[in-house]
Amino acid sequence: MISSWRRRRAARQATKKLQGGENGDMELAIPNHFRCPISLDLMKDPVTLSTGITYDRESIEKWIEAGNFTCPVTVRVLESLDPIPNHMILKKMQDWCVENRSYGIERIPTPKIPVSSVEVLKILAKITAACRREDQVGCRDLVVKIKALMKDSERNRMCIVANRTGSVLSAAFEAFSKASFHENVVVLEEMLSTIRLVFPLDGEAKQYLGSVAALRCMVWFLKNGDLSGRRNAILALKEVLPSDQRGIHALAEIEGAIEAIFKILKEPICPTTTKASLMVIYHMVTSSPTNVDIIARFVEMGLVSLLMEMLVETERSISEKALGVLDGICNSEEGREMAYNHALTMPILVKKIFRVSDLATEFSVSIIWKLCKNEKNEDGGVFVNVLQLGAFQKLLLLLQVGCDARTKEKATELLKLMNVGRERLECIDSMDYKNLKRSF
Repeated sequence: MISSWRRRRAARQATKKLQGGENGDMELAIPNHFRCPISLDLMKDPVTLSTGITYDRESIEKWIEAGNFTCPVTVRVLESLDPIPNHMILKKMQDWCVENRSYGIERIPTPKIPVSSVEVLKILAKITAACRREDQVGCRDLVVKIKALMKDSERNRMCIVANRTGSVLSAAFEAFSKASFHENVVVLEEMLSTIRLVFPLDGEAKQYLGSVAALRCMVWFLKNGDLSGRRNAILALKEVLPSDQRGIHALAEIEGAIEAIFKILKEPICPTTTKASLMVIYHMVTSSPTNVDIIARFVEMGLVSLLMEMLVETERSISEKALGVLDGICNSEEGREMAYNHALTMPILVKKIFRVSDLATEFSVSIIWKLCKNEKNEDGGVFVNVLQLGAFQKLLLLLQVGCDARTKEKATELLKLMNVGRERLECIDSMDYKNLKRSF
């Protein structure tokens, strides 16, 4: 009985092996008219050009975006650059996939038709009209539609961005902010979230967002919004401020603006918001040499101590931005005084030289130069501190390796100043260790 069971099991296994071998030797051939002439792969979204040749949408769009205006197969000049979806081929391909699903082929999903420039312009015109009527509900629905189209595909997003969507949304944001951002908070929040998707903004859009009304609205979101609202607001400020010096002063004069920006940095939401808040503060403290009032307010809130805590252990990008902010703060006497009094200032600055990046090295040298040059203590405590930390050797190496002209000038001046103070430090003669036995 046992032997008969073993014979039956062996027969079943042999049959399976035979079937597996037969199926394994068979290769499923993809019909040629289902292959894209460019990628030679099975098409996912077949489209036909004016020449009558069908391609996969992704492949032919890359071909056209590369500056080619001819059909790859016929080499004829294209009468139209807008491909037409080939629904017949798509239906045949889907049926073929279903018939051969036993080979592991999945059915090709029906692709969504990408948005066209005409559709985008119609939606934007409706947004402008709804804004003039102060129809916040209708405007919000249209903004949500634009946002959904952008999230569908990168092609949709590029098409929407190319049709001045950023300017239209920014103008609408300013208009609703002027009306009453307390009453229009829902549509304003949706607009700000959508504007973030069309970064970088053009000059016209930045001008709208840089208005006093728009800035007040963004500050309100920084103070009262949820996590998403605060994130979108600080990212929008980062996008607007570098190109608008007047906007920086207008932002500083808004009640609670500096405190709200500092809070975003002190209570981080994510690394992106931390970097954005550092960039906003950097532009505010370095926009003009006369911004001592702005620097004083940040210093009073404890920005120097917060920057030192961040610089102890952080990623490269945040470290560079934090050093840039500290360099701007050291332009004022209050900022330098606070840096003098912090125990970690010099150790961190000397450590960052050659340890992070060239930009971090430049900022570190600049800060040390400002602190040493403006030192008021007659005993030269700063010079002694940086010398003990090995700054003299690092600056010599920096000149040997090479750096930009401004950093080279500061490093040279620092070496001259430090050279005078080197005599105050006790040096250890290497001859004292000539009879020391080493373990290696």
